Amino acid sequence: MRESVQAEVLMCFLVSEELSFKVPVELCYGTEDPYAVRMTFHLPGDAPVTWAFGRELLLDGVNAPSGRGDVHIAPLDHGESGVLRDVTIRLQVGEDRALFRVGAAPLVAFLDRTDALVPLGQEWALSDFEGHLEAALGRILAEENAG
Repeated sequence: MRESVQAEVLMCFLVSEELSFKVPVELCYGTEDPYAVRMTFHLPGDAPVTWAFGRELLLDGVNAPSGRGDVHIAPLDHGESGVLRDVTIRLQVGEDRALFRVGAAPLVAFLDRTDALVPLGQEWALSDFEGHLEAALGRILAEENAG
C-alpha cells in the first residue's frame, strides 16, 4: 500500500534584494520513494516545476547549512528569542539560481508527519532494491539475447 504526506506552504521567491513575491509550493513525501521529498513550485505564468531531493537533506538544512550541488538548504533567522523562524532553499541548474525563503514551522511539521509515516533510518524497509535490480537485469539480458 502506498501512502503519502502532503502539505502546501507559501514561500517567498527572492528575485533580488528589492523584489520578492510569494508562491505556493506543494510538499510531497511518499512510501513509493521513502528517501525523497518533492517540492512543486507554482510560479506565476509558468508550468509547475518539481524538484526532488533527499528527505534527510531537508531535515539537515533546517538545523544547519546543508547541500552540495543543485540544492542548498540553510536556517536563516533565529531572531531575538533564539528560535528558528526561517529557512532558505537555493536551487541551481547550471548558472541559473532560484532562492526561496520559508517559515521553519511548516517544514518541521511536514518532516514530523513524514517521520510518523516512515521513521528516519527505516526507509530501507520499504524500498524494493532487489526487485528493481532483478527487473533491470532482466531487461539487460533480454536486450542482449535479442541483439
